[in-house]
Amino acid sequence: MKKLILNIALVLALVVSVTSCRETKEEAEKAGDAVENTTEKVEDAVKDAAETTGDAIKDSANAVKEDAEDVLHEAGDAIKDGADKVKEGAENAVDDAKDAVKNATDKAKEEGTKALNDAANNLKKDN
Repeated sequence: MKKLILNIALVLALVVSVTSCRETKEEAEKAGDAVENTTEKVEDAVKDAAETTGDAIKDSANAVKEDAEDVLHEAGDAIKDGADKVKEGAENAVDDAKDAVKNATDKAKEEGTKALNDAANNLKKDN
């Protein structure tokens, strides 16, 4: 009878361990599935973050490009305005020089005519 009780105890222990192993196996599979799902979620999150970062970099690069183009246009406009002012100043200087030459010529003519008249009058008086 001892053997019978020992055999029954052994069979019960075997049944419990088999049942316990199945539960352990099922729990291990569940844990594996959970790890797999979490891994997929992490991969998706990393991909999304990389795409978002790439988009942000592209947007920043485009903004910098647009700002640089605006600065170049503004610089070009400033250079053109400066060149126009230099041209205008040069034209004014030429006009002023022409006026000065004309005034000097007119004055020289007046002085020359006056000197010739004075010389002619002096010759008339002397003769």
